Amino acid sequence: MVVAMNMAVETEKAQALLQTFSTASVVASTGLGVFCFLADRFLQLPLIQNHIWLRAAADNAVHAAIALWSWAIVIGLRKKSDLYEVALAGFLASVIDLDHFYLAGSLSLKAALNLPHRPPLHCSTLIPALCLSLRLLMWACRLKDSWCFLPWMLFISLASHHVRDGARHGLWVCPLGNTAPVPYWLYVAITATLPHLCSVLMYLTGTRDVISTKHGIAIDV
Repeated sequence: MVVAMNMAVETEKAQALLQTFSTASVVASTGLGVFCFLADRFLQLPLIQNHIWLRAAADNAVHAAIALWSWAIVIGLRKKSDLYEVALAGFLASVIDLDHFYLAGSLSLKAALNLPHRPPLHCSTLIPALCLSLRLLMWACRLKDSWCFLPWMLFISLASHHVRDGARHGLWVCPLGNTAPVPYWLYVAITATLPHLCSVLMYLTGTRDVISTKHGIAIDV
């Protein structure tokens, strides 16, 4: 009896994991890759490039759109509260760029875009450190399981932002320095597959089971 129950549980988990790569989620991630390509082409238009504020705002909006799209693939959109989570993921990816102004010590956009080196939140080594720190903080504060998605959302928001910046400037890996720019095709491929990687990691850490209960039986778009 116990063996049969364990097999049933494992079978259910395997089915849930396979649904991470369902047709709908694969289509959604393919659409995300296409969006990355089209958005970058849009940002190259003279109308955008010739206006510093418009260029910065549009670039930041693309960061936000990629993160919210990625998180939507991870959790699916089944109820109104899911939209709030997706919006939060986009906000986190967008707010990262405020560290430009912090390092510049000024609200001047020109100063923020002409820094001697990259601002602190653009250090890719911080991604696992920040996500793990948030997880430990949640454990210390005894937050409910319904909040267990936050470290993974932060991972998606930070990673998608850094990979996109990496296509232009490389990744800043402290204390080793900067890598060469990420090939454009690789940036698009990583961005499109990042939600699936996140889902698999959530499954391996047991987070997926909790979030599946919160969002519905399957986690996909």
